Amino acid sequence: MKRTTEPAKMRISFDLDEVLFVLPETHKTEPALPFPLDRMFPERLRLGTPELINTLQGMGYEVWVYTSSFRTERYIRRLFRHYGVRFDGIVNGERHLKEVQRDRKTTLPQKMPHVYKIALHIDDETVICSLGRQYGFRTYHLDAQDDDWKEKIIARAEEIRKVCQGDGSSDTLHGGE
Repeated sequence: MKRTTEPAKMRISFDLDEVLFVLPETHKTEPALPFPLDRMFPERLRLGTPELINTLQGMGYEVWVYTSSFRTERYIRRLFRHYGVRFDGIVNGERHLKEVQRDRKTTLPQKMPHVYKIALHIDDETVICSLGRQYGFRTYHLDAQDDDWKEKIIARAEEIRKVCQGDGSSDTLHGGE
């Protein structure tokens, strides 16, 4: 019997702070978790986050978190589980230091998505997005309130999936462009 291997799923990662976790004073947010969960998990999710992540996974993408924060993987998984979201992978500050920076004398950028075979990383920091060209990873810059952010990220992911099936170069797209 002949075995066929499915192509690897394309990986997309999201930063947490100012990307998925936002302030209700500056962004539209998902409803807060009910008491007492809102005390254990005070972060507020950008409106549409659960829908976007579940949609991307339904489209065949792996969805990861890649954050420089030192929140534990367990904390992140538990928080998002209350919103019906399960990530395929999580890289936090501790994991990045252990697996990417290791004992190198030269300090590497705080995020290196390509090390984890992440094809698209969504971040709010301009410096992370600009390092994409230098280090060979694709980014989408998201910071301000944008009612169309989900559609733009899906379109960017689909664009990259098509490029990855051919032979494209790494690039950065900024929200709103």
